Amino acid sequence: MKKIIFVLAVLIANFTIEAQVKTPESSPITTVNQVVGLTDVTVEYSRPSVKGRTVFGDLVPFGKLWRTGANQNSMVTFSDDVVIKGNSLKKGKYAIFTTPKADMWEVIFYTDTENWGTPENWDANKVALSTMVDPTALGNHVETFTIAVNNLTNDSATLDISWEKTMVSIKFDVPTKKTAMASIDKVLAGPTGNDYFAAGQYLFQSDGDLKKALEYVNKAVSSVKEGQDVPFWQLRMKSLIQAKLGDKKGAIETAKLSLAGAEKEKNDDYVKMNNDSIKEWSKK
Repeated sequence: MKKIIFVLAVLIANFTIEAQVKTPESSPITTVNQVVGLTDVTVEYSRPSVKGRTVFGDLVPFGKLWRTGANQNSMVTFSDDVVIKGNSLKKGKYAIFTTPKADMWEVIFYTDTENWGTPENWDANKVALSTMVDPTALGNHVETFTIAVNNLTNDSATLDISWEKTMVSIKFDVPTKKTAMASIDKVLAGPTGNDYFAAGQYLFQSDGDLKKALEYVNKAVSSVKEGQDVPFWQLRMKSLIQAKLGDKKGAIETAKLSLAGAEKEKNDDYVKMNNDSIKEWSKK
């Protein structure tokens, strides 16, 4: 009897775990991903519907801080710094809060995104940027709350918030020209020391052309600015390549330089690896 009761209890527990009721959310969550120029913009928000109600001035009172949507914070993420009405907004994720009025909206980008609704304690120090925007009366009815990224150009776009028969549009500028020119300058300037090191490391680890690997690592080492220390991990890689090429004497000399750098930086792992290699390569 005890065994039967135990089996029934297990079956009931499993049924309880698996038989979770699924129903549609009244304000389903959505994510918008948009590239503006060279800047990634992501909007995450929940979408309530009008459902026959009067929204602005009633469901959403005028003159009071609004979560701008439903449920947890509506959020926007910019991969680069953007500019709104001449004011810079640093790259990152922000909660979007608004204070709607009949003739003007305040739109606030807030650094704390971990709120359900409006913050219990408003912190002015967390306001990254605040801007005033004129609302637009729409000729069409927007049943479901919508935040969209529209009016795309290479250098700007608008964050459009619309619901019922009202829309506010926040224009933001992105640093496309600056980013593009930085990319062009970097590529045309040729490979960096890190690029050469990565190439040499790959050739060594994949049993590729070791002479080419040594050439690349030497270029990485020689690219270090005067007065700066050559990274000990680069010297370590050079010593391994030299040893594999049969140049034990050169490998030991390079390993000693790597050892000195590792000791200076107090990196015990590289100190041990270099000491072990020097001991091994010194054997006749």
